[in-house]
Amino acid sequence: MGKSGQLCAAPSLRYTCRMILFSWLTVNWFALLQTTGIVGGLFFTGWSLHLDAKAHRTDNLLKVTDQHRELWMTLFTKPELARVLLTEIDLSRQPPSNEEIQFVTLLILHLNGSYHAIKAGMLEEPKGLGPDIGNFFNRPIPQLVWGQVKSFYDPDFVAFVDARKAKSPS
Repeated sequence: MGKSGQLCAAPSLRYTCRMILFSWLTVNWFALLQTTGIVGGLFFTGWSLHLDAKAHRTDNLLKVTDQHRELWMTLFTKPELARVLLTEIDLSRQPPSNEEIQFVTLLILHLNGSYHAIKAGMLEEPKGLGPDIGNFFNRPIPQLVWGQVKSFYDPDFVAFVDARKAKSPS
């Protein structure tokens, strides 16, 4: 038989091997064609789904970025909301205004939606999100508003925000 894997290497067996292959193909050509078509179809369907999911994640990122930009543009149209970002304010002398509370609440709603999109795999978590969350929620007004509204959110989201707050220096 010769070396391992060379069953049809001997000149006297080549004709026999070709006849066996030809005989098998004449009987099974349609099954081979069907199997090749099905496997190829499944491969291309999987590849298409992969590309579609990638496109959806990109679309979701663009939508979230647009919403993020729109929310933060509010600081330019309403400069009085900039107090939300201050780190040294006395809330006992000047408590947050209703507009400041509403602005922080909208930011929390946006973060909640983004968190659930990330958790569902519809969006990738941006680099630096954790420190950004901690930095924001450790400021006096966001910290106060978060303490007032966090009971309305699911425990996973609350733990997510609180863990990032705890890791960020006050």
